[in-house]
Amino acid sequence: MRLFPLLLLPLLACSQAPVETTRPPLPEGPPAIPVESGGRCVAQAGTAFPETFEAGSKGAYTAATEPLGTGLWYFEDALIGSSEQDHKHGEHAARLRGKGRLRMNFDAPAGVRTIRVSSALYGQDAAATWELWGSVDGGRTFRRIGQPVRVQSPRLLSTTFQAGPTPAPLRLEIRKTDGGSGRLNIDDIALEAAGGAAVAGGSVATTPQPTTPQPTNPNQAVVVGRDDNMALGNPSGATADASNPTNYLLTKPQFTIGYNAQRGTPTWVSWHLNRAWMGAAPRQDDFRPDPALPRQFYAVTRNSYSGSGFDKGHNCPSADRTTDLDDNSATFLMTNMIPQAANNNQRTWGNLEEWTRAQVQRGQEVYVVMGCYGKGGTGLNGLKTTIDQGRVTVPARVWKLLVLLPEGTNDLQRIAAGQARILAIDTPNDQAVDPDWSRYRVSVDALEAATGLDLLSKLPLEAQTRLQKTVDTGPVR
Repeated sequence: MRLFPLLLLPLLACSQAPVETTRPPLPEGPPAIPVESGGRCVAQAGTAFPETFEAGSKGAYTAATEPLGTGLWYFEDALIGSSEQDHKHGEHAARLRGKGRLRMNFDAPAGVRTIRVSSALYGQDAAATWELWGSVDGGRTFRRIGQPVRVQSPRLLSTTFQAGPTPAPLRLEIRKTDGGSGRLNIDDIALEAAGGAAVAGGSVATTPQPTTPQPTNPNQAVVVGRDDNMALGNPSGATADASNPTNYLLTKPQFTIGYNAQRGTPTWVSWHLNRAWMGAAPRQDDFRPDPALPRQFYAVTRNSYSGSGFDKGHNCPSADRTTDLDDNSATFLMTNMIPQAANNNQRTWGNLEEWTRAQVQRGQEVYVVMGCYGKGGTGLNGLKTTIDQGRVTVPARVWKLLVLLPEGTNDLQRIAAGQARILAIDTPNDQAVDPDWSRYRVSVDALEAATGLDLLSKLPLEAQTRLQKTVDTGPVR
């Protein structure tokens, strides 16, 4: 039986010792999640599998790419663990939390017969579940391989997936799917060809290229991975300190929030958008309170907006997070919402969001920060300063900062060098707002003066001074 048809249809056989792990029932139908990935860097040949993670040094859960022995890997809610609580065969292993992921940003050559992955619980954590997914089209689409693996022991156990020789290059992704508190160690990912021969690795990043030219074809865009959602900086200096309710930091895999619990809305939301975030997951519409808020904060619900005459206006849009259901669902947390006038949300802001995604499809990546300020907006029921019995403030203005540049690496350096297009938009939160968002372009300096935020704080001061004083006048059609 060959792996390639199994990836395209349903599943790949796997085996492991039953004492250490159990598997939940397999859901019906072959799941499929479109994912864009790839890589562009000055590179050298990676060593052959297994991937032991010994070459890695990533010490934070922040999403980023990491050069390892076999090639460039993408870590999301995952890091390189080296503590005594990390179960590993050498000095290092990967450690995943929440719904963390590990993905090859390169293809193993055709001819893979066997895949082995060692896994264990971190420390004495609760049981965790992971799945192996594979792509045979360069990371464009992934399908699950085999059954979910339930890990219940702190002892490393190898799970083996048997297959005939793959006729096409193979890219793998490991997904921790339970979303629980139990952390997971992954080690010694082995790919073997006929006769047990080790499969060659991909490319290992060394010195990144300083600039990336504008692609003429969107399919040639360089999608390295999902970059830091707060790469431009923390606009308000928010912290995850419950004693600071007006400037509380919420960090999620999909976006980062500076939240004001006294207003019941975010002051700002920051995220990164490229084609790695865009897939085919349907809109979830599961508006709900954010369980990550401290208990002493008022939890805004979907009912807080009922009968108010204002839309539940997304900061990070649903359509910017369509890789999988979890990513899309996260955009419906009420900490991502503001009371937004219907014409502002559905026309002006909708047009801006569609324009932004169109640029991404043309090979751009975008760093976005959105927020609101002031008090008092005009919705379908007229002017209001608050809703939900005064617990949610209606903003007077809704703004957004966009930093667009061709897909590539060294983004902050390229932005500072003037290779990005920077747009700042500041609109009235009312029904009379013009559908043409481009009429509301302002300078970053003007936006900072209005909001009191520091929007490009990760850039050198010289670059901030130079870039923030201009108003974008580029084409928007």
